[in-house]
Amino acid sequence: MDMDEEEVKLHGFWASPFVYRVIWALKLKGIQYDYVEEDLSNKSQLLLQYNPVHKQVPVLVHHGKPISDSLVILEYIEDTWPHHNPPLIPKDPFERALARFWGNFSTDKGRTFYSFLLAGQDEKEEAAKQVFEVLRTIEEEALGDNKFFGGNSINLVDIIFGWLAYWFQPTEELVGIKVLEPTGLPRLHAWVENFKEEAVIKENFPNHDELRQHFTRLRAKLMPKPN
Repeated sequence: MDMDEEEVKLHGFWASPFVYRVIWALKLKGIQYDYVEEDLSNKSQLLLQYNPVHKQVPVLVHHGKPISDSLVILEYIEDTWPHHNPPLIPKDPFERALARFWGNFSTDKGRTFYSFLLAGQDEKEEAAKQVFEVLRTIEEEALGDNKFFGGNSINLVDIIFGWLAYWFQPTEELVGIKVLEPTGLPRLHAWVENFKEEAVIKENFPNHDELRQHFTRLRAKLMPKPN
């Protein structure tokens, strides 16, 4: 084992797409790690110690030093193991800046998708329209005509938007509106299928039915109660 790989641990939660970003990156780079499942309703003292600011997963611990926030962790992985292929972050400064831009875009638009998940009967059509506009921007401005956001291979931006390939479907099912369809978003839909078929990605997804049950509980807990 590479000395730099020793003592790599990932604290996560099985349903978190942010945790899976890190899992995919570690798997793609061939980095060995130990996984620690956290109960977010009863967070461990170790998690609170490692991430005292946000108290959330994921947290990557390397040689006892914790790194939090999925986007920060992804950059740390590439910077720490640059000799492990494939490279996940472009070396060209312009391309690297674009990757960071789309990372920030994903964070900024998170509320749009969250609102869609929690949309009631009267709000879901408008919420779906807003989600569609975000997805169309991703398709036209980030993906273009490429197979992957990284061109012919997966890179940082694919990992950032990877949750669309699996987590978004149960959301659509619960809301009752399909948005990411080949008729309206053909290139992004094709990317979803290509992304899911990559071996490392295909082998590392949560169970669909369990994920849908998790979202069902989340909606029941967080949706506004009718007057």
